[in-house]
Amino acid sequence: MEELVVDLKERSYPIIIKKGLIDEINLEISKIYKGKKIFILTDKNVDAHYGDKIKSNLVNEGYNVKLMVLEPGEETKSFNTLPLIYNELLDFKFTRSDLIITLGGGVIGDLGGFVASTFLRGVPFVQIPTSLLAQVDSSVGGKVAVDLERGKNLVGSFYHPKLVLIDPNVLETLSDRFFTDGMAEVIKYGCIKDKEFFYFLKSLKTKKEVMNNIEKIIHKCCFIKKCVVENDEKDTGERMLLNFGHTLGHAIETYYNFKKFTHGEAVAIGMYEISKISEEKGISEKGISQDIKEILIQYGLPYEVEIEDNSKILDTISLDKKNIDNVLKVVLLKRIGDSFLEKTDVKFFS
Repeated sequence: MEELVVDLKERSYPIIIKKGLIDEINLEISKIYKGKKIFILTDKNVDAHYGDKIKSNLVNEGYNVKLMVLEPGEETKSFNTLPLIYNELLDFKFTRSDLIITLGGGVIGDLGGFVASTFLRGVPFVQIPTSLLAQVDSSVGGKVAVDLERGKNLVGSFYHPKLVLIDPNVLETLSDRFFTDGMAEVIKYGCIKDKEFFYFLKSLKTKKEVMNNIEKIIHKCCFIKKCVVENDEKDTGERMLLNFGHTLGHAIETYYNFKKFTHGEAVAIGMYEISKISEEKGISEKGISQDIKEILIQYGLPYEVEIEDNSKILDTISLDKKNIDNVLKVVLLKRIGDSFLEKTDVKFFS
């Protein structure tokens, strides 16, 4: 078992990483929660594998549990879904002394966290991420949000969970595409903060080798993220480095209405394309984009896309949260493992 603590003084919380943890959720919850009601938010894919198991474990522990199952996919992370969840909570007579559990990938974690941050002006919640992307990235750090039609994560808040429970064994039920999707975020950590980690990932040649090292990989990513979050909780400086590849990636996702590329696939393209541009401008060390291209190909991730209408991409980038007073902060690499923020504007991408 690996345990980390995100140190935010009175809002600190543990991250527990342990194979088989999914069978011990009731024990971990009972350590941090002494109330009676638990509301579990999940989606159909995750529910099929773990919904009944976790609900029954919690019921056997003496909790009154309600399980709400949503459609999977980014489209669910919208304002239209919020009243449905709020009404379920009201019907359950949910109070500020009760607990929400988000059981799922990034969509469920972001959406459920946003619900927790807004319902009754804030209720406690626990993250149980079931996708690799959520385990290494979105479940840690307290960023919660919903999407608007014009862009991703445009309405949200900073609201931390009480606990993050990560069971690497649940990744065995992920499809290859969504496992690969998460590897894009794993690779990102190596790119921005840890050269040795990047080349360690490059040395793993099969999914089996990755899974044999998965606890180490998840721990490394969570450690990097927790350190960054501790230094810059509200995303005004160093934390923006975690968005390497995301400015262009989010724009690509939005351009295709979240239907063509997964989040990780879009970020992979974003990491390669921005590194190529940065290299061409003489900002990044020569060969960086080739290194990134090679590792993306190795893990079955895309690295480029043909877009006919570039203006739509640029319009979406102009709405990016990192675009303040017409100054867009983009994350670039000096070299692998060494990232920085560059103040520029949308023309950087044109």
